[in-house]
Amino acid sequence: MINNVVLVGRITRDPELRYTPQNQAVATFSLAVNRQFKNANGEREADFINCVIWRQQAENLANWAKKGTLIGVTGRIQTRNYENQQGQRVYITEVVADSFQMLESKGGTKQNEESQNNTAPNLARETPHEIPGTEISDDDLPFLVL
Repeated sequence: MINNVVLVGRITRDPELRYTPQNQAVATFSLAVNRQFKNANGEREADFINCVIWRQQAENLANWAKKGTLIGVTGRIQTRNYENQQGQRVYITEVVADSFQMLESKGGTKQNEESQNNTAPNLARETPHEIPGTEISDDDLPFLVL
């Protein structure tokens, strides 16, 4: 059986780091993952996926990733249930992350917001970049001009 999850999204709130009675680190967080299609109004929607990560990876995530950080997560889907104080059975589905990867540099979120606020550059005005030592003469071209 295969139970493998790969997600790329933004953290919706700072990860919550706790420790079990056995001193195991565990962090919970939620990822906003954009859907690949637009709704009837032409807007993109997102899924908000609850995740949990354990041990050293949990401590690393809590230390380095904050709300808005773009990360990639690999893991598996897990379901669990418990009985609440009203005696009702509560079912939870979450991603148990095995690892994560930060997909932007620190401060990248702020830079991304700033770049979205600026107008798009006019590429026609940019001059082409030259590579040093690569001068091409007409004799090097593979066709004949008549």
